[in-house]
Amino acid sequence: MATLFISDLHIDAARPAITEQFLSFLATEARQAEALYILGDLFESWVGDDAADSSQHDAIAGLKSLTAHGVPCFVMHGNRDFLLAQQFCRMSGAQILPDPLTVTLYGEPVLVMHGDALCTDDRAYQQLRATVRDADWQREFLALSVASRRAIAGAARVGSQVHTAAMEYAITDVNAGSVAAALRGAGTTTLLHGHTHRPGIHHFDLDGRPCTRIVLGDWYDQGSVLRWDGNGPQLAFLSR
Repeated sequence: MATLFISDLHIDAARPAITEQFLSFLATEARQAEALYILGDLFESWVGDDAADSSQHDAIAGLKSLTAHGVPCFVMHGNRDFLLAQQFCRMSGAQILPDPLTVTLYGEPVLVMHGDALCTDDRAYQQLRATVRDADWQREFLALSVASRRAIAGAARVGSQVHTAAMEYAITDVNAGSVAAALRGAGTTTLLHGHTHRPGIHHFDLDGRPCTRIVLGDWYDQGSVLRWDGNGPQLAFLSR
């Protein structure tokens, strides 16, 4: 059996094929897993545990079925769903993980992150990230009506698309220095993250040691999963 890692599904009512593929994945391969880790952006947006739409409810029900079957599920906040909280955990049976976190996989310590904190060349985004992760900001936002929260989130999504389109490709990727600092701080040689939508396995040297950075893919056109068992990690795509 393998431990499975996915991220960046961006489940949204406008993309029903992603929800359908996710539910199929939960009902088949994930049921045979040691555990399932979702490293952020499970949802395209999440404006509070009291405001899930039908697609989100379907995904949560699928997770509940998986965890009730006995498969542990762990979810990390992404830049789109950082407001996931305890009601979501109760509904899904999943556990929210801190970002970053070191997990031991078959004897190897691995640093896992969503990945947005590594994109430090995009200073405007990092300033926004600090604002929306602030407890006071979140409390004020969640005090608004659901309709107001959804309107603000919709406007933010449009602004994010404009910002990303205007940025150079390299700026929206991880910063090498930030990757090095994260690995040094964790004392590991392997980093696993999502966020950038640029799946791949990268090998490099750091302080005289061979290191690996594994990037999960998004689910826009096909699923992306990392299977990690006693033989190590394998990054794969799931066709529709």
